[in-house]
Amino acid sequence: MSKIGEVTQKMTQYRWTIVAMLFFATTINYLDRQVLSLTWKDFIAPEFHWTNTHYGTITSLFSLFYAVGMLFAGRFVDWMDTKKGFLWAIFIWSIGAVLHAFCGIATSGIVAGQWFVGFEGAKEAIAGVANVSKVLNVSVVLFIFARLVLALGEAGNFPAAIKATAEYFPKKDRALATSIFNAGATVGALAAPISIPVIAKYFGWETSFIVIGALGFIWMGWWQFGYKKPDANPKVNKAELDYILQDHNSHADGIEASKKEDAKKMPFKQTLKYKQTWAFAFGKFMTDGVWWFYLFWTPAYLSSVYGMESSHPKAQLALFVLYVITLLSIIGGWLPSYFVNKQGMNPYAGRMKSMLIFAFFPLLALLAQPLGGYSYWFPIIIIGIAGAAHQAWSANIFSTVGDMFPKSAIATVTGIGGMAGGLGSVFINKSSGMLFDYSRGTTLLDNEVVVMTKELLAGGAQYVRQPMELLGFKGEEAGYLIVFSFCAVAYLIGWSVMKILVPKYKQIKID
Repeated sequence: MSKIGEVTQKMTQYRWTIVAMLFFATTINYLDRQVLSLTWKDFIAPEFHWTNTHYGTITSLFSLFYAVGMLFAGRFVDWMDTKKGFLWAIFIWSIGAVLHAFCGIATSGIVAGQWFVGFEGAKEAIAGVANVSKVLNVSVVLFIFARLVLALGEAGNFPAAIKATAEYFPKKDRALATSIFNAGATVGALAAPISIPVIAKYFGWETSFIVIGALGFIWMGWWQFGYKKPDANPKVNKAELDYILQDHNSHADGIEASKKEDAKKMPFKQTLKYKQTWAFAFGKFMTDGVWWFYLFWTPAYLSSVYGMESSHPKAQLALFVLYVITLLSIIGGWLPSYFVNKQGMNPYAGRMKSMLIFAFFPLLALLAQPLGGYSYWFPIIIIGIAGAAHQAWSANIFSTVGDMFPKSAIATVTGIGGMAGGLGSVFINKSSGMLFDYSRGTTLLDNEVVVMTKELLAGGAQYVRQPMELLGFKGEEAGYLIVFSFCAVAYLIGWSVMKILVPKYKQIKID
């Protein structure tokens, strides 16, 4: 081909195929994560006698496992490299997802001695056990183990995805690419309420875990055959490779620099020396838990406050609308590109300005409870807007890592931030479960103090401790008011500290 032909060569667009693969991986990730939140209240809790506190314990420990897993997963992905690291991640989390389905049979075996039974046989065996406390404790431990395996696998998703994005996109486009694949979280959350409760209702809650878990194994085949480094991928032509490597002085320099970055690893201890690492970690700590709270507790919120079971069409529609609204988060990937291209900002400055804008939208959560008295659609819409703001924020905060760190350290730093975000999620999920049970008040049952329920109240039970009251709200509604208030201000706090730690853009190079 002539030089003129090379100049005018039409650019391939394979980088967007990579985004599509990352999008579907993230979709599956969030589907797997959502199965428990959509089945525990109406299907699992009655079988195993769980309360909000037990569910809060399970979700908080999942967050803890995820947090610790992120720390090691990031390092693992940098060591194994993108392709193999991602394959191992989704294999492990798919195994973990399927394991949940067999917790009932395992509980039956441990508490009733009946191991070789089907799902329905396990239910019958458990129902015949008089020791309710034993059933409860054993089932919780088994689900915690399944969440452990799920968390360790899922911890690899974002470090691998962010690393793949950095390999296939120039800095100015990374937030847009991240926002698109990160929208998979929203699509997963969208698909979850209209599919999982239906599967659980007609085929059993166990089947919902198996069906959703199996999707990961299908994706592995696509990734195995579809992913190669840009310079080694025959589906990426020179024009596209030049575009990908535009942050370097030349095509050859870009390839050489990329190879050097891949070959030379940043020691883990060195990543902790930079304020950029701590800024990213604090931003994740303050905000990840908010998203996970909305993800894990919104179905329970509709059930507790408005009496809508997750399998009810109204609840499914409400959750569907909520996550449709969060799709607005794709704007979050476009906005920093506007600031970079139109206003001449560097990528970091453009992202920080965008994140400040997005940090104001969650303040609407302060109105969720007050307006919820008129209609449940108000908190649904508000949570949807807050969720969209989070996802837009998330796309940009992830991209700050690729802006400043070399490619060989991206997954490691992402993992550190992910661990911080997971710890934030531990705090909010555990404390929320305890707060919601506390807010309901207590009564006496068989001379034991227990959390008051609607069923006990309807049966004539008297309060030993009255339900919480706050600003005109009573019981669980008062508890949700407190948590919504924290969610509202978390982003502004996170942004402020990040700005103080890293006021200006500074690229980090390996010594």
